[in-house]
Amino acid sequence: MEKTHDVLIRNLREHTALADGDVAEIRALTFTRRDFDSNEDFIRQGDEPEHSALVVSGMVARYHLLGSGRRQYLSFHLSGDLPDSQGLFIDQMDHGLCALGHATVAFIPHRELFIAFRRQPTFALAVWRETLLDAAIFREAITNNSARPMQARMAHLFCELFYRARAAQLVRGNRCRMPISLAQLGETLGMAIATVNRTLAELRRTGAMDLREGELVVLKWRELQRLGDFSPLYLHLKLQSPREWSVHG
Repeated sequence: MEKTHDVLIRNLREHTALADGDVAEIRALTFTRRDFDSNEDFIRQGDEPEHSALVVSGMVARYHLLGSGRRQYLSFHLSGDLPDSQGLFIDQMDHGLCALGHATVAFIPHRELFIAFRRQPTFALAVWRETLLDAAIFREAITNNSARPMQARMAHLFCELFYRARAAQLVRGNRCRMPISLAQLGETLGMAIATVNRTLAELRRTGAMDLREGELVVLKWRELQRLGDFSPLYLHLKLQSPREWSVHG
């Protein structure tokens, strides 16, 4: 099993060149790991956290809790992500974070991070860049939900998650874990459950993908990318071009 600090180092190296001093600071941090069940919160809207969370394994979701009790899912996070790094710079969380399926999360004290940042500014810049990448994903989600038709909207989300999973070395052949329920897809994409079912069926008929039992299978990457009008440039990841993915059509 990958060690906790190695999970963080791998993720930050997807977009930032870390020096030996940065890696040493990360290895010296205190990580407290906890396991969470599906839909269990580990950050609640309104919390004033003193720790930052690192996704060690599994998938977690960021969401807004509405007054009605419904949720609007804002983004999804995979192994290596720091989904609440924004909490380092704000006093109160304006969103919640929960596990999707079983997930393991490690918590790092803010005070240790700030000490490490003063010692190694490049490490601080790498974590700050995490917040900028989150913002890029948020902007793309706004465009996706407001400007794309239903099929393109869903295909784009699947492309993003598969591309990020490949960058995080979580893809097995043409498959990756995606424990998102149909109801959660609807609460992400602004669709009623009937529309989710119809749109997913349409995508399956294209032969580009399948989603069953918490697993996304990409059968024709280029076709799925075309259907979703997906370009990975906004993710700013150091990853080979999808055209080089020989396992996809």
